[in-house]
Amino acid sequence: MFENKYIQQRIEKADALRELGINPYANDSKRELSIQDYLDKNSDIFNLESKRDENRNFVIAGRIKFFRLMGKASFLKIEDQSGMLQVYVARDNLEENFYNDIFKKYVEVGDIVEVSGYPFVTGQGELSLHVDNLKILTKAISPLPEKYHGIQDKELRYRQRYLDLIMNSDVKNTFQTRSKVISLTRRFFEEKGFLEVETPMMHPIAGGANAKPFVTHHNALGIDRYLRIAPELYLKRLIVGGFEAVFEINRNFRNEGMDATHNPEFTSIEFYWAYKTYKDLIKLTKEYFEYLFKNLNLPSKLPYGDFEIDFTEFTEIPLIESLHKIGGVPADIVEDKDKILEFLKSKNLEANPKLNLGQLQGELFDEFVEAKLINPTFITEYPVDISPLARRSDVKSHLTDRFELFIAGKEIANAFSELNDPLDQLGRFEAQMAAKDGGDDEAHEMDEDFVNALSYGMAPTAGQGIGIDRLVMMLTNQHSIRDVLLFPAMKPVKQDFDLLLDENEEK
Repeated sequence: MFENKYIQQRIEKADALRELGINPYANDSKRELSIQDYLDKNSDIFNLESKRDENRNFVIAGRIKFFRLMGKASFLKIEDQSGMLQVYVARDNLEENFYNDIFKKYVEVGDIVEVSGYPFVTGQGELSLHVDNLKILTKAISPLPEKYHGIQDKELRYRQRYLDLIMNSDVKNTFQTRSKVISLTRRFFEEKGFLEVETPMMHPIAGGANAKPFVTHHNALGIDRYLRIAPELYLKRLIVGGFEAVFEINRNFRNEGMDATHNPEFTSIEFYWAYKTYKDLIKLTKEYFEYLFKNLNLPSKLPYGDFEIDFTEFTEIPLIESLHKIGGVPADIVEDKDKILEFLKSKNLEANPKLNLGQLQGELFDEFVEAKLINPTFITEYPVDISPLARRSDVKSHLTDRFELFIAGKEIANAFSELNDPLDQLGRFEAQMAAKDGGDDEAHEMDEDFVNALSYGMAPTAGQGIGIDRLVMMLTNQHSIRDVLLFPAMKPVKQDFDLLLDENEEK
């Protein structure tokens, strides 16, 4: 694994340090503060006449990112999670012979070191640290990439995220923002009186959404289980049980394709609110975005690729209306299955003739409307045929009290007033099972226990799911979901993939 000659040279240096009585992987750091804290604490040095204060002493630690070795002195730049600091290392300020015998021979870019010294400002006006002691904490045996500004190979960045984080500071910023979004989301819902809960990750039935599940096997019980597609049906059981406002932030799993906005495992928040409707959730969602933007110090207009998204403009439009007003689909065809099929064919688009009207209207929306929804848009009144868990509208029984929120042409949230009629729910599950028998492998499974739960009575409830990954993409101007996942799903590396192919051929 470590045959590379440069790695071998570094291993030899680590061994040489051991022979000198220096542990190249020490575990007794005396670091006092972060680099950013050091810079903040010593910003007053610029006001001193000498631009230095030898009476102050600080212990800092970090990874060497830059090394300029000179005759009797050197400049390093070391980095920790908070930032970068320039340090000045002079031969005459260190222990006798340390500079020539240890520092110049064994310290390299990539190593993690601890330095102590006093603050001063260089002639170039940079607050730095004048070192009086240096200690190797971790000897890096793999050299960092040569390009100081980072690695550009996307494949390498995703596979070796640790290297990506070392070399690309912007990547750290993205994931720090992601962490803040999750933390703020939790705080927002707690302040609204919601209770955070945890529900099973392995389900006996693949339910909660229309999607292909991952299948695993429970050895102790001797039965198959499904990694959860969504937590919805368990969370609504809690509403039946008497909790009135619950939320869960966790992973969902869908055994489907991967692209710029889809990963087999993804993070979402789902929340359910008794005695509320989907219209209440529209209001709550606007408040949630206002809360995020305020606490993340974001402007109300954010760049996203070639677009500028105006988060002061949230609009609402029914799905059927959006087909002709936004998608340009002729208004006289959207309620006729045969005309929709003819229209799609005229646009060289394939559509399964077995799809019902509501499903075909969903196809029209996907093709002609979704990508055009740049500013935040609530699409409302979805057909019952594509909303198996949503409550029917009291005014239009073929539609549901549902919305989806789209931003920059991507679905960010899905919400509806929940179906709490057990007989209606049973009938929809049966329709889904018929669709499954007809070849729809993403149709919802029958969940008799959930229907039984509804039979005890669930209060009028509204529920919503928000995709955290896509939300972070919007907020950080990232255009691949893999850029907001620390460890995204990847195909095997080529040599491993070829080996797998060879093994399959032998079988």
